[in-house]
Amino acid sequence: MQFEETIKKIHWLGHDGFRIDGSTVVMIDPFKISSLKPADLILISHEHFDHTSPEDVDKIRKSDSVILANATSAKQLKGDVRVVAPGDRLTVKGVEIEVGPAYNTNKDFHPRAAGMLSFVFKLDGVRYYHAGDTDFIPEMKHLDVDIAFLPVSGTYVMTADEAVQAAKAIKPKVAIPMHYAEIIGSEEDAMRFKKELDGQVEVVILSRDA
Repeated sequence: MQFEETIKKIHWLGHDGFRIDGSTVVMIDPFKISSLKPADLILISHEHFDHTSPEDVDKIRKSDSVILANATSAKQLKGDVRVVAPGDRLTVKGVEIEVGPAYNTNKDFHPRAAGMLSFVFKLDGVRYYHAGDTDFIPEMKHLDVDIAFLPVSGTYVMTADEAVQAAKAIKPKVAIPMHYAEIIGSEEDAMRFKKELDGQVEVVILSRDA
């Protein structure tokens, strides 16, 4: 696999949480984490308790860590917190970041008007997409990314089948399922996602970081 070495640097922390051990350590949506490795850059997708967890952010926040979040999430967090919104582009600690939307199209848990976030970020030459809590939205069709983290549980986000359609539209080099085996969804959702994309998009199912 082209990104085999890159995948080794990605740690799934459960639910929507990931840590990428690049030249900058990037953490996304830490929730109920056991990993205490400090992060240089922390990305928060939205204000729901399983994504904005001040307790977990404090576990991995350093004095010089930068946190990017929407306005609602930012009010709950301490440190160098910078408010961002869909459409913003910025560079933090050498990481190029494009802030995008995340929202539901056929349910009301994550309304578009709430300004919840997804992130495309370029770290060490690799472009990552963290979709946040979302359905398959039109904006995905215009993404140019190498690795995509996509929710698969259904109920609050895309189902595994809808995530398959999203992956086909995004065409990442690697897709990694998330938003399962915590609160909602199961490993079966991740396996279904992988099976349906066999031969079309490389899917890597990560084990939860101990």
